Amino acid sequence: MKLAIMQPYFMPYLGYWQAIAAVDKYVVYDDVQYIKGGWINRNNLIIGGQKKMFTIIQDGASPNKLINEISFKDNFKGFLMTVRCNYSKAPFFSDIFPLLEEICSYEKRGIGDFVFNSFNVICNYLDVKTELILSSSLEKDTTLRAEKKVMQICHILGADTYINAIGGQELYSKDEFAENGITLKFIKMDDTISYKQNIDEFIPNLSIIDVLMLNGKEGTKSLLNRYTLI
Repeated sequence: MKLAIMQPYFMPYLGYWQAIAAVDKYVVYDDVQYIKGGWINRNNLIIGGQKKMFTIIQDGASPNKLINEISFKDNFKGFLMTVRCNYSKAPFFSDIFPLLEEICSYEKRGIGDFVFNSFNVICNYLDVKTELILSSSLEKDTTLRAEKKVMQICHILGADTYINAIGGQELYSKDEFAENGITLKFIKMDDTISYKQNIDEFIPNLSIIDVLMLNGKEGTKSLLNRYTLI
């Protein structure tokens, strides 16, 4: 059984969704320390023909809190207006914008619950069958840190393969995971991925919103498979 674990990011880039699609179970790591300046509440879109960041307003964000102790207090009106103004002519706008409206209207505003719901909405749309699990719902030893905590979650959920983002190569040891009965692999997105964005030069690694708007359901599903495991 393949497992991946990642903090909850709002509408993250394609590589994040590739990791979700690549595994049997995906743990949304909502009960770890919040890191200020990360990607939980922001990402990039094409705005005014350029790569620009959108930011979702948070309530009580602090590095002294866990992620699931922080909420979104944004009404999302500005966010949705930004998307509408810049993607209304995208080929799949009429399919994708209602999904964003559904996501943004979710009543629970805690970051863990809110992002977890958004993942379910997008996964259902893309026919991704991965089981999504909130880390805070698992009974585990909260005193463990780093790879020890990851390996414990693997054991709790019965995973024999753990797939991590490519950036974790310097953090995790394949030998240490193997000693604990777990195969460690790293997922790397195909760096030749591109698609028509109606600008002069392709901008990679934007929010999944850009991918969905310009590629639709079937086009995005095909991009989900363009990765290698190392």
